[in-house]
Amino acid sequence: MAFVITSPCRNEKSAECVEVCPVDAIHPGDDMYFIDPDVCIDCAACEAVCPVQAIYAEEEVPEEEEKFISLNRKYFEEIS
Repeated sequence: MAFVITSPCRNEKSAECVEVCPVDAIHPGDDMYFIDPDVCIDCAACEAVCPVQAIYAEEEVPEEEEKFISLNRKYFEEIS
C-alpha cells in the first residue's frame, strides 16, 4: 500500500484527493475516503492537496493513526 487516509478525513470528504488521483484509487466510504492499495501508484498527488493533512505514505503514518492502515485494507476486502 502506498498511501493511507487517516482520521482527520472523517466527516470531511472535501474530495480534492479524488479529483487529482490519476488512477482513480480513492473511493468514498460512509464517513471518509479510502485509497485502494492495489491501484495506488505512489504518486503523492493526493497527499499534496489534502486540506486536512490526513494522507500519509504507509511507512510515515503516525503511530496513533496506524489503525487506519488496517481499516483501509479491510474496506477494500469488503467491497471486493
